[in-house]
Amino acid sequence: MGARRAPALRRRPDGRRRAARGRRVRSVPTIRRGAPGDNRPAGFVSGYASVFERTDLSGDRIRAGAFARALRERGPGGIRMLWQHDPAQPIGAWTKLVEDARGLYAEGRLALDTAQGRDAFALLRQEALDGLSIGFRARHSRPLRGGGARRLLLDIDLLEISIVTFPMQEAARVREARGDLLSRFADAARRIAEATLSASLKETSCRR
Repeated sequence: MGARRAPALRRRPDGRRRAARGRRVRSVPTIRRGAPGDNRPAGFVSGYASVFERTDLSGDRIRAGAFARALRERGPGGIRMLWQHDPAQPIGAWTKLVEDARGLYAEGRLALDTAQGRDAFALLRQEALDGLSIGFRARHSRPLRGGGARRLLLDIDLLEISIVTFPMQEAARVREARGDLLSRFADAARRIAEATLSASLKETSCRR
């Protein structure tokens, strides 16, 4: 199975982290967390599980159309949502998987009534992690030379998509992690409490 392993991290003399193979860890877009009036279900997540024609840290590059057969045969319900590629830790279900011009776009819903699902959602909301990674079998590929690429994947039997700490393909990221009204009220209450505490501390300081 072609499950992606997390690349090791090395620390540079200047303190910055560098991924294995000499690749620097890149900054990524902030995860969108929803807005007033958002009607997404609780635990909704979306992003790109794979981006076409990008060489990953193992040297694989995926051609557009490589997922078409698997999506047709399995559908979203036959492709598991796992935590860190662990088959013993399913954390939700994928509800939409489509190939577009960019890559494999995924939408799903975390199982917030399970401890694993809640933990994953909390970490996404805190932006503690945001990686997506595919577990697959290569049905058809051809070797590549040069440019850091090892093989071009033309037909993939997609088995699972995991939420991970370090994705093998750096552009494969969660873009949205949205909750229900209760979680939004909790976020708003926390911000109000922090603002109130800050104002109180300033007032106390002025009285001294």
